Amino acid sequence: MATILIVEDDESMRELMTAKLEKRFDVLSAGNGKSALKVVETKQIDLIVSDVMMPGMNGYDFVRELRNMGLQIPVIMATAKQTFDDKKDGFSVGADDYMVKPLNFDELMWRIDALLRRSKIAADKEISLGKFKLNATTFEAIYDGEPIEMTRKEFDLTYKLLSYPNKLFSHDKLLNDVWGYDCPSGETTIRSHVNRLRNKFEHITEFEIVTIRGLGYKAVVK
Repeated sequence: MATILIVEDDESMRELMTAKLEKRFDVLSAGNGKSALKVVETKQIDLIVSDVMMPGMNGYDFVRELRNMGLQIPVIMATAKQTFDDKKDGFSVGADDYMVKPLNFDELMWRIDALLRRSKIAADKEISLGKFKLNATTFEAIYDGEPIEMTRKEFDLTYKLLSYPNKLFSHDKLLNDVWGYDCPSGETTIRSHVNRLRNKFEHITEFEIVTIRGLGYKAVVK
């Protein structure tokens, strides 16, 4: 079971968040950034939900210190501060997600699940969907024990899409992340790679690569 650290100076809010999250996670809490750092130093934390405005050490300084320590624990900032600049400040110090209070706890659960899954993929460097496996250390694709021959770009494209199932990626985003913006043939390159991947994956039932006309591509997990 994953361990979630709640960093929140409002005691009633801290207790409410704990009650909501402890149905699915082990939950620890702290009243400000300084207290939270002490928890992080002594406990294995899988994800942090942190307020911004707190006494002693605010959320921005807390996350900045985490990253300076080399800790890449996923952080969701949950705060009433909602301007573009507020969000920019949160992401610039190393936050992974940003929610505006009052919180929708169903949405918070979804975001926690998504970040935990991405964190596990990053740590394990492996994606596993039923009989299908991708290993980013060996660059191997295997289905039902049999290897699937793929070029490095085909592998990178598949890994990118499956790291964020059901998320739509624009052509520009895929070009930047997989090929770099200097790719000369643009959308044609992506289209040809997707077509080849569909042929290679035609016997795979766990997912499919879907084209959203005029927008981009996503991997839909079945």
